[in-house]
Amino acid sequence: MNEYDDYVKEKQEIDDYILRGYQINDVREDLSGALLTLVNADGERETLRIGNADARKYFAVLLLDKLN
Repeated sequence: MNEYDDYVKEKQEIDDYILRGYQINDVREDLSGALLTLVNADGERETLRIGNADARKYFAVLLLDKLN
């Protein structure tokens, strides 16, 4: 896959979880990207590996939007 395809795939994964009621609960950065922990209202946890830099910027914007 090229970088754009990676971005679209990872962005879609994030959006799918958000649409299903999950919220980003924790972010852990490492040399391979970021691990997002998402939690829904029932307390169910899911973990996503986000490696694409643009997708990492995307979830950072989502987190900043929640602050406003």
